[in-house]
Amino acid sequence: MPILPLEPFVYPDNLFEELEPYNREGRWWVLHTRPRAEKALVRRLLGRNIPYFLPLYRKQWRSSGRTFSAYHPLFCGYVFLHGDGEARLHALETNLIARVLPVEDQTQMQNDLARVHSLMLAGASMAPEECLQPGRFVEIISGPLMGMEGKIIARNNKMRFLVEVRFLQQGVSVDIEAWMIQPLSKALTATPAGA
Repeated sequence: MPILPLEPFVYPDNLFEELEPYNREGRWWVLHTRPRAEKALVRRLLGRNIPYFLPLYRKQWRSSGRTFSAYHPLFCGYVFLHGDGEARLHALETNLIARVLPVEDQTQMQNDLARVHSLMLAGASMAPEECLQPGRFVEIISGPLMGMEGKIIARNNKMRFLVEVRFLQQGVSVDIEAWMIQPLSKALTATPAGA
């Protein structure tokens, strides 16, 4: 069955390009939404021209012999808003938010979200990871994600590349082949992909 088209998941389209180095007005806020209100919230933010990021992934399932698919939030219940206090107040006025979480480490949040955004733009088949796991730190040295750093974890006898959003203690993973990576001798650096 056909899926609905992918709605805008980032506004403006060049949000992450403009934030390198991080010199734009405003800051990141994590909006914890009411149940299943993420897409409704970003439609309202888009209508007010408030910058946001809602990471989505394509989920497929079968029911009664038919295949269905839809776009779901990678981090269920969370939308990332970039703006000042006034933008935060406009978001609260929607009555779609349970609470606003202030982000202390803006650079870390920016770098983590930029890596997730890069995975989305590469068209990688992503899966949410609901908790952070130990893994070996690597850098991708080949393919569309070249230069990106993250962890390698094992899932269903496959190697998965994990990008973490440390603030949420969650992440997103994609399948990866051993020849595409090289081990890093230290923990992840603070530079985003492609830097």
